[in-house]
Amino acid sequence: MSSGVLENAKATNPLKALLSYGQSMWLDYIRRDLITSGKLKTMIGEDGLRGMTSNPSIFEKAIAESSLYDDMLKSLASRPDLDTTARYEQIAIRDIQDAADILRPVYQSSNYRDGYVSLEVSPLLAMKTQETIDEARRLWKMVARENVMIKVPGTSAGLPAVRQLIGEGINVNVTLLFSQEVYEQVAEAYIAGVEDLAARGGTLKKMAGVASFFISRIDTMVDGIIKEKLKSVSNAQEEATLKSLLGKVAIANGKLAYQRYLRIFAGPRWQALAAKGGQTQRVLWASTSTKNPAYRDVMYVEELIGPDTVNTMPPATIDAFRDHGQVRSSLTEDVAAAEKTMDDLARAGISIKEVTDKLTIEGVKLFADSFNKLLAAVEQKTKKKA
Repeated sequence: MSSGVLENAKATNPLKALLSYGQSMWLDYIRRDLITSGKLKTMIGEDGLRGMTSNPSIFEKAIAESSLYDDMLKSLASRPDLDTTARYEQIAIRDIQDAADILRPVYQSSNYRDGYVSLEVSPLLAMKTQETIDEARRLWKMVARENVMIKVPGTSAGLPAVRQLIGEGINVNVTLLFSQEVYEQVAEAYIAGVEDLAARGGTLKKMAGVASFFISRIDTMVDGIIKEKLKSVSNAQEEATLKSLLGKVAIANGKLAYQRYLRIFAGPRWQALAAKGGQTQRVLWASTSTKNPAYRDVMYVEELIGPDTVNTMPPATIDAFRDHGQVRSSLTEDVAAAEKTMDDLARAGISIKEVTDKLTIEGVKLFADSFNKLLAAVEQKTKKKA
């Protein structure tokens, strides 16, 4: 290879290159200075950033670990009409609105496919359908930006809310997905919602949604189970099979979920909506930072690249991928190997259903804990400013 070609290869930002494979890179992070410093705008231009996601944990860190929100908290402290949750919402909504405004050119140039910022309904409502619907409507109205997605958990109570909200023309990011079967139910809720919207005479081309499929947490849990099993295994073949599964299950599970996406959105039911301008509910890879230092720090990006997908990455993963990420069409390669991984897992006596059920319950609890911690941080900072 000539030195000129090498220089060109190096000059291509791997993050930007993802788009040529049909994948949009979103940022799993939000903080006031990202917006005010011009960094967000720079990332859109230089890294090809296409959207953002937030959650209570991200806002909690931003508020508790910086002084960026102190002035606003001070001004809100003098308003007796606002409780702690309302004060948090004022802060979050300002950030979400400002980020959405910066991302609006991406929203328009992508024909409403990208340029979104996600804001979560209270995780304390994860098992309450009507309350989730009411809160999502309220937040959607308060933010008042077309290029916002309201995050709703993919719980049994969340799914009917997803259909209802999509049917009303509210963009939804369905979060906390681990199971392929639950993913299918989420896709079904989206399609039914788009059908409801079409029946109401709504504009389908501006309806957007993503299904956020969590990745690294699966390996963290499965690897833990495997390591426990390895302590008592005596059969060499069984030991080899267990070891071969380490760090492989999350990606295999994601690849097979994507196969379901391809099948569902190729069917005649969806095609009838696509003919009216309907846009598919893309699979979004979440939890893509590598938790195990023994694994490549960008493996959950490199192994899940394919058309009509989003990867939302925390800042450290974005920096790592910009530095040494390898881009290839990986999501649809070796699907048979992914199927074998899941078969081997079952043969090893590990139930993926038990794993994903447990992760969903844990995820709801973690988000609820983060939300309570966030409210405590707002309360503490407000008292200091009062």
